Amino acid sequence: MENSELTPVHIARVEWDQAQDALKSLRYRVFVEEQQVPEDLEWDGLDNTCWHFVATDQSGTAIGTTRLVPTGQIGRMAVLITHRRQGIGAQLLAAAICMARELNFDQTFLHAQTHAIEFYQQAGFATAGEEFDEAGITHILMQKNLQNIKV
Repeated sequence: MENSELTPVHIARVEWDQAQDALKSLRYRVFVEEQQVPEDLEWDGLDNTCWHFVATDQSGTAIGTTRLVPTGQIGRMAVLITHRRQGIGAQLLAAAICMARELNFDQTFLHAQTHAIEFYQQAGFATAGEEFDEAGITHILMQKNLQNIKV
Protein backbone atom coordinates (compact mmCIF):
# COMPACT_ATOMS: atom_id res chain seq x y z
CA MET A 1 0.00 0.00 0.00
CA GLU A 2 1.76 3.14 -1.22
CA ASN A 3 0.91 6.40 0.49
CA SER A 4 3.28 8.93 2.04
CA GLU A 5 0.70 9.56 4.80
CA LEU A 6 0.93 5.99 6.07
CA THR A 7 3.09 4.94 8.96
CA PRO A 8 6.12 2.93 7.74
CA VAL A 9 6.01 -0.45 9.48
CA HIS A 10 8.15 -3.52 9.86
CA ILE A 11 6.51 -6.95 10.09
CA ALA A 12 8.47 -9.70 11.81
CA ARG A 13 7.87 -13.18 13.15
CA VAL A 14 8.68 -13.21 16.85
CA GLU A 15 8.96 -15.83 19.57
CA TRP A 16 6.33 -15.66 22.29
CA ASP A 17 8.95 -16.02 25.05
CA GLN A 18 10.83 -12.93 23.88
CA ALA A 19 7.92 -10.75 22.71
CA GLN A 20 5.03 -11.66 24.99
CA ASP A 21 5.06 -8.39 26.96
CA ALA A 22 4.53 -6.30 23.81
CA LEU A 23 2.05 -8.75 22.28
CA LYS A 24 0.04 -9.03 25.50
CA SER A 25 -0.07 -5.24 25.81
CA LEU A 26 -1.39 -4.84 22.25
CA ARG A 27 -4.00 -7.54 22.62
CA TYR A 28 -5.08 -6.27 26.04
CA ARG A 29 -5.59 -2.74 24.68
CA VAL A 30 -7.52 -3.86 21.59
CA PHE A 31 -9.53 -6.82 22.85
CA VAL A 32 -9.99 -6.38 26.60
CA GLU A 33 -10.13 -2.58 26.89
CA GLU A 34 -11.56 -1.53 23.51
CA GLN A 35 -13.77 -4.50 22.59
CA GLN A 36 -14.60 -5.62 26.14
CA VAL A 37 -13.52 -9.24 25.61
CA PRO A 38 -13.27 -10.97 29.01
CA GLU A 39 -9.63 -11.45 29.97
CA ASP A 40 -10.06 -15.18 30.62
CA LEU A 41 -11.20 -15.64 27.00
CA GLU A 42 -8.32 -13.62 25.56
CA TRP A 43 -5.64 -15.72 27.25
CA ASP A 44 -6.52 -19.17 25.92
CA GLY A 45 -3.25 -20.93 26.75
CA LEU A 46 -2.30 -21.48 23.09
CA ASP A 47 0.27 -18.70 22.68
CA ASN A 48 3.29 -20.90 23.51
CA THR A 49 2.39 -23.16 20.56
CA CYS A 50 1.73 -20.43 17.96
CA TRP A 51 3.73 -18.49 15.41
CA HIS A 52 3.45 -14.81 16.26
CA PHE A 53 3.88 -11.73 14.10
CA VAL A 54 4.35 -8.14 15.17
CA ALA A 55 4.16 -4.84 13.33
CA THR A 56 6.46 -2.13 14.65
CA ASP A 57 6.71 1.52 13.69
CA GLN A 58 9.95 3.36 12.86
CA SER A 59 10.77 3.77 16.53
CA GLY A 60 10.39 0.03 17.16
CA THR A 61 7.10 0.38 19.03
CA ALA A 62 4.72 -2.56 18.60
CA ILE A 63 1.52 -1.35 16.90
CA GLY A 64 -0.05 -4.60 15.68
CA THR A 65 0.04 -8.37 16.02
CA THR A 66 -1.49 -11.64 14.87
CA ARG A 67 -0.80 -15.32 15.38
CA LEU A 68 -1.01 -18.59 13.49
CA VAL A 69 -2.18 -21.59 15.53
CA PRO A 70 -0.87 -25.08 14.62
CA THR A 71 -4.41 -25.98 13.46
CA GLY A 72 -4.06 -23.41 10.66
CA GLN A 73 -6.20 -20.80 12.37
CA ILE A 74 -5.12 -17.19 12.10
CA GLY A 75 -6.28 -15.15 15.03
CA ARG A 76 -5.75 -12.46 17.62
CA MET A 77 -5.34 -9.85 14.86
CA ALA A 78 -4.92 -6.60 16.75
CA VAL A 79 -3.86 -3.20 15.43
CA LEU A 80 -3.90 -0.14 17.66
CA ILE A 81 -6.83 2.14 16.82
CA THR A 82 -4.43 4.98 15.99
CA HIS A 83 -2.82 2.87 13.25
CA ARG A 84 -5.83 1.22 11.58
CA ARG A 85 -6.76 1.63 7.91
CA GLN A 86 -3.09 1.95 6.97
CA GLY A 87 -2.52 -1.54 5.57
CA ILE A 88 -0.93 -2.90 8.75
CA GLY A 89 -3.54 -5.62 9.27
CA ALA A 90 -3.17 -6.71 5.63
CA GLN A 91 0.60 -7.01 6.08
CA LEU A 92 0.21 -9.02 9.27
CA LEU A 93 -2.35 -11.28 7.58
CA ALA A 94 -0.03 -11.80 4.60
CA ALA A 95 2.81 -12.81 6.94
CA ALA A 96 0.62 -15.40 8.69
CA ILE A 97 -0.59 -16.79 5.34
CA CYS A 98 2.99 -17.01 4.11
CA MET A 99 3.96 -18.97 7.23
CA ALA A 100 1.00 -21.33 6.73
CA ARG A 101 2.18 -21.96 3.16
CA GLU A 102 5.75 -22.57 4.32
CA LEU A 103 4.37 -25.12 6.78
CA ASN A 104 2.51 -26.81 3.89
CA PHE A 105 -0.95 -26.26 5.37
CA ASP A 106 -3.70 -27.11 2.86
CA GLN A 107 -5.80 -24.24 4.12
CA THR A 108 -5.98 -21.57 6.76
CA PHE A 109 -9.04 -20.25 8.52
CA LEU A 110 -10.13 -17.59 10.94
CA HIS A 111 -13.09 -16.34 12.91
CA ALA A 112 -13.77 -12.92 11.41
CA GLN A 113 -15.70 -10.24 13.20
CA THR A 114 -18.53 -9.60 10.77
CA HIS A 115 -17.56 -5.96 10.21
CA ALA A 116 -14.22 -7.24 8.82
CA ILE A 117 -15.58 -9.75 6.27
CA GLU A 118 -14.66 -7.58 3.29
CA PHE A 119 -11.11 -7.09 4.62
CA TYR A 120 -10.57 -10.85 4.71
CA GLN A 121 -12.32 -11.41 1.36
CA GLN A 122 -9.78 -9.06 -0.22
CA ALA A 123 -7.08 -11.48 1.01
CA GLY A 124 -8.83 -14.45 -0.62
CA PHE A 125 -10.85 -15.78 2.32
CA ALA A 126 -14.41 -17.04 1.80
CA THR A 127 -17.17 -17.23 4.38
CA ALA A 128 -18.31 -20.67 5.50
CA GLY A 129 -21.35 -21.41 7.62
CA GLU A 130 -23.47 -19.20 9.77
CA GLU A 131 -22.61 -16.27 12.01
CA PHE A 132 -21.87 -17.09 15.65
CA ASP A 133 -21.13 -15.32 18.90
CA GLU A 134 -17.58 -15.35 20.25
CA ALA A 135 -16.78 -13.28 23.34
CA GLY A 136 -19.98 -11.30 22.83
CA ILE A 137 -19.01 -10.29 19.26
CA THR A 138 -20.63 -11.64 16.09
CA HIS A 139 -18.16 -13.67 13.99
CA ILE A 140 -18.18 -15.90 10.93
CA LEU A 141 -15.84 -18.69 9.88
CA MET A 142 -13.70 -17.79 6.87
CA GLN A 143 -11.35 -20.11 4.99
CA LYS A 144 -8.58 -19.78 2.42
CA ASN A 145 -7.37 -22.69 0.33
CA LEU A 146 -3.56 -22.82 0.15
CA GLN A 147 -3.21 -25.82 -2.18
CA ASN A 148 -1.45 -25.17 -5.48
CA ILE A 149 -0.38 -21.69 -4.38
CA LYS A 150 3.31 -20.88 -4.59
CA VAL A 151 5.08 -19.18 -1.71
